Amino acid sequence: MTKTTFGFIDAALAVLFFATLMLVVIPSAQLANLQPAKGLAPYSDIARRGREVYIENGCVYCHSQQPSSHFPDEQRGWGRPSTPADYVYDYPHLLGTMRTGPDLFNIGERQPSQEWHLAHLYQPRAVSPGSIMPAYPYLFTHVEAYDEGVDVVVKLPEPYAPAHGAIVANADALALVAYLQALDHSYPPTAEDAP
Repeated sequence: MTKTTFGFIDAALAVLFFATLMLVVIPSAQLANLQPAKGLAPYSDIARRGREVYIENGCVYCHSQQPSSHFPDEQRGWGRPSTPADYVYDYPHLLGTMRTGPDLFNIGERQPSQEWHLAHLYQPRAVSPGSIMPAYPYLFTHVEAYDEGVDVVVKLPEPYAPAHGAIVANADALALVAYLQALDHSYPPTAEDAP
């Protein structure tokens, strides 16, 4: 090998070392002892299952979970800019890269109603006219009769309600709604929440 080849290899290794240091080692060290944001609690069992349903149905492809100060997110009512401490209990992180639909970082505070979420999942246009979100009818069952103390019936406006019987939420629909309701970051961040 020539002296030029060794110089090129040395330069490539130096760039690789510097990139690894800046993109892996330093950020890992900054986040190693990150504590949960004040007010943030671990997900309940049903919300953890709902998070799995959220992932299985690809919700992250259209919804982000990271409001920013670079966009008018607070003006839209999507909540304050997020901090790393907001995601301590999220693995894998579901930050998302698209905003085909609204940001869901604070949907639990903005829309706490189980009834609304169930109707929205069954038929988005029933509660959000003009929505381009797909419906998820397989998370529900159409029944002729239901047990009022056990089954959760989806309340739909007239044009979307079944002519007979009722639409009942299954366990995955209820879990997904529990996860969405758990996405409540309405508490103010503190200086300790930053890395």
